[in-house]
Amino acid sequence: MARRGGRDFSSYDESDVKVRPGKGSRPRSKDRPKHEDAVVGLVITKDRGRWGVVLEDGTRVVCMRARELGRTSIEVGDRVGVVGDTSGVKDTLARIVKREERTSELRRTADDTDPYERIVVANAEILLIVCAVADPPPRTGFVERALVAAFVGGVTPVVCLTKSDLADPGEFEKELADLDVEVLRTGIDDDVAALLERIEGRLSAVIGHSGVGKSTLVNRIVPDANRETGEVSGVGKGRHTSTQSVALELPGGGWIIDTPGIRSFGLAHVSPEEVIAPFPDLAEATERCPRGCTHAGPPADPECAWDEFDPDSVIGRRVQAVRRLLVALRINETTYD
Repeated sequence: MARRGGRDFSSYDESDVKVRPGKGSRPRSKDRPKHEDAVVGLVITKDRGRWGVVLEDGTRVVCMRARELGRTSIEVGDRVGVVGDTSGVKDTLARIVKREERTSELRRTADDTDPYERIVVANAEILLIVCAVADPPPRTGFVERALVAAFVGGVTPVVCLTKSDLADPGEFEKELADLDVEVLRTGIDDDVAALLERIEGRLSAVIGHSGVGKSTLVNRIVPDANRETGEVSGVGKGRHTSTQSVALELPGGGWIIDTPGIRSFGLAHVSPEEVIAPFPDLAEATERCPRGCTHAGPPADPECAWDEFDPDSVIGRRVQAVRRLLVALRINETTYD
């Protein structure tokens, strides 16, 4: 007779043994709470696992992301559902439990060889692309890349030219004349009334290289924003003055998202067709190209219709800029696809 601890186990079989399941084997419900009582709000800040949200009644709360959302990205500009302590009292913490469907996404990669996309802002209706006409000199390539990202992301681009007191912006305006993009002069001596009329009541985002006057422009649009400004270095590069994206409320209604100054605007997530689409003159010319044309020009594509354009003209210079993007994208496909 088998005895253990003074008990007789000879009459037991395996059906009499009850084993308590471990945590990993317990059945889990697929039914997640609907949180029908969640309060809707706009994400206005994001920093190290904490999100600042302004609720529809104007209350500002600090939130964490609910575990049930997993790794769902929550970005500045997102509209979210919030539960928990929504009083906004200091040191209280609410939870983001759902994210509404986005109407637009402005995305970029660190460079053209980076396979990882970064969402700059969500749900922006207008993208203000800030470019200085001097100190530092204007960078057409950056503007064109930002335009591509805006069109692909479903955002309407508006180019804002700053520092027009240092140089005539006319030449740079000509570079953008054929792109069917609105261009506004927003230098320190220029009136920003037209810009305010364009963005009030809407959700906008502003991007630009460091040192182009982006924060100065934001401070003019939102007088109490107190965004830090910086000088341009002796090599024509500005230091980063904004380190996190933040949504600022406009005095006349609406929000503007100020983003950190960036040195590159990678387009690794964009297809060649998407690069060409924002440029109607080039897109139209591709219809005259032979089948399979990559638009890289000779010797790869000796019959590309883009070669019909005068290389010294505005459109001819645009051809070269877009070709550089296409070459970078083709290298990216070879490396990561």
